[in-house]
Amino acid sequence: MKIAAVADIHFSPPSYDRIRTLMERARDEADLMILAGDLTNYGRAQEMESLLNALVRLRIPIVAVLGNHDYESGQEAELMRMMTAEGIKVLDGTAYERDGVGFAGTKGFIGGFGRGVLTAFGEPQIKFIVQAAVDEALKLERALAQIRTEKRIVVLHYAPIGGTVAGEAPEIFPYLGTSRLSEVVDRHGANFIVHGHAHHGTREGKTVGGIPVYNVALHLLQSQDPPRAYRIFDV
Repeated sequence: MKIAAVADIHFSPPSYDRIRTLMERARDEADLMILAGDLTNYGRAQEMESLLNALVRLRIPIVAVLGNHDYESGQEAELMRMMTAEGIKVLDGTAYERDGVGFAGTKGFIGGFGRGVLTAFGEPQIKFIVQAAVDEALKLERALAQIRTEKRIVVLHYAPIGGTVAGEAPEIFPYLGTSRLSEVVDRHGANFIVHGHAHHGTREGKTVGGIPVYNVALHLLQSQDPPRAYRIFDV
């Protein structure tokens, strides 16, 4: 299976027009597309409606997770409903299998990496943040436990390792993801992980267990020569 993956489209008609021709090549280059969150700018149903009008023209199966921008207006449930109605497989602590490949996904959350992971100590507000990160890791664990295929791909929005956020300002690293996510994947195994969110990060890295991690933020893909609208993976 050939898979096209991209994150952080942040859809608006003018911005999408700049990549429309590139995106339309996906139907010839891939069997399936992954959208790794931040599909909209402000998480509004009107934005999603316009984006879906563009996506249905691609005529390619799509697997997606939402990102933090998609939660901005509190309409995330409606966005998921709209996407599902158009045949998009939206992963939120859930799994999907197609042609011998399993996909497990969730949005993820903040919290830091390695020895810098935020722990549930001190003020209730800190404990609330840590619990949200733990909850996302548990959702990913449940999704991976559902997959019965040998080949498996993890789809996130937030980064699961610090390696693929390198290039961003170090001060914001803890807000770009958490290694609680990669710990789950290392326990269950996967062919690779894709994520976005770190627009100025690094394209590739590995978990502690050696699983490849790919940052497919559109900004990074567009900074390549030649610019790309997605990255192709052969599974």
